[in-house]
Amino acid sequence: MYSSKITGLGYYVPENVVTNNDLTQWMETSDEWIQERTGIKERRWIDPKTEDTTAVMGAKAARIAIERAGLTKDDIDFIVFATLSPDMYFPGGGVQIQDMLDMPTIGALDVRNQCSGFIYSLSVADQFIKTGMYKNILVIGSENHSGGLERSTRGRGVTVIFGDGAGAAVLSRCEEEGKGILSSHLHSEGKHAEELALMGPSTNRWVPEIIEANDPDDTSYFPHMNGQFVFKHAVVRFSEAIIEGLQANGLQKDDIDMLIPHQANLRIAQFIQKKFELANDKVYNNIMRYGNTTAASIIIALTEAWEEGKIKDNDLVVLAAFGSGFTWGSVVIRW
Repeated sequence: MYSSKITGLGYYVPENVVTNNDLTQWMETSDEWIQERTGIKERRWIDPKTEDTTAVMGAKAARIAIERAGLTKDDIDFIVFATLSPDMYFPGGGVQIQDMLDMPTIGALDVRNQCSGFIYSLSVADQFIKTGMYKNILVIGSENHSGGLERSTRGRGVTVIFGDGAGAAVLSRCEEEGKGILSSHLHSEGKHAEELALMGPSTNRWVPEIIEANDPDDTSYFPHMNGQFVFKHAVVRFSEAIIEGLQANGLQKDDIDMLIPHQANLRIAQFIQKKFELANDKVYNNIMRYGNTTAASIIIALTEAWEEGKIKDNDLVVLAAFGSGFTWGSVVIRW
């Protein structure tokens, strides 16, 4: 059986920077209030005057990743695209990427696992490569949150957290023993689905019904998050997923060279860092600059860490995520 290795990385974020102070034009908040609760200083939001969309950003990140892998678009055998904010209700963004990059008629799979989207996508791609079905797979996480956030005091608990952006990785066949993805671990607990969700519009409550109701208090079409509840579960599940990945490979916490958690909240990442007794140079966070970019967060952070020389050959890299669903998981990589 083959193994799979990340051979190319890339990311793209919109140029438009939205600071915490900028948010005060829409809601009662402050830089101090936001930083204290989330660690976020600024985020990127798409400027509506630009061409950027979820798929466009994904394509921009993908071009960088493919070039860095030393490949061309024609070398890619399959696409896995993760997002909670597709350009269209259907079809998904994967086929848009295939078209935008002028690729052959390869398959394109969309993954809707929100904050765990990149972890799930990487795991799926890994299985295709391990079985020998594909050689090079493009894995993308991309989000346009700003187009659907409630820019008011009522919605600030969610709105201040999220940003836009995209990241991409090329996963390629590897025959070097002990290198690449060592294992992946995926979990879900759907009984908590409504604690972090966007309820409508959906096929249970479609657009005409919402318009006809004309209810100014209807928040079903804005994201809802029970922040304290999510936080409590996140710190538990993050830890479990990391421990599970280490144990599956006979490793200890001291073996971790770089932990890249999903950038949900800096306080969660700091809690996990303290629990695993990891030095600052062994955990990478960038939520202070980009906010929570959901399916894009891990791959953006992974790319930045690699660009900055913080990930080196033979390093043990652990990726972990928790989010809406609830879903969570981890991926253990020998770089």
